[in-house]
Amino acid sequence: QVQLVESGGGLVQAGGSLRLFCAPAGRTVGTFNMAWFRQGPGKEREFVTAITWGGNTYYAESVKGRFTISRGSARNTVYLQMNSLKPEDTAVYYCAAGSSSSATMTSDYLHWGQGTQVAVSS
Repeated sequence: QVQLVESGGGLVQAGGSLRLFCAPAGRTVGTFNMAWFRQGPGKEREFVTAITWGGNTYYAESVKGRFTISRGSARNTVYLQMNSLKPEDTAVYYCAAGSSSSATMTSDYLHWGQGTQVAVSS
């Protein structure tokens, strides 16, 4: 089991930016698909964005053009740059890692972080 640790959440005004970071707590073997999901108050966990081991990226329609996922320099680390934030982006953001052939569903990921809170005020 790979433990993932997220950082970078916080409170920001609408229109502002935040950058989240995710890294494994220990050594990993191989390169995973990496993703960000989020869960807002009273909502189910939803897909935000993913980057495959080969570098392909996927985005939810609600964040296209505003959010960017990228890999860090260390193996299986990933950033989420969030710009033009909206109050509806308020959620706990979870990092996930997996090896499935698909990349946009929670079932594609075996390893999860504890989440980091993002709050966007209007």
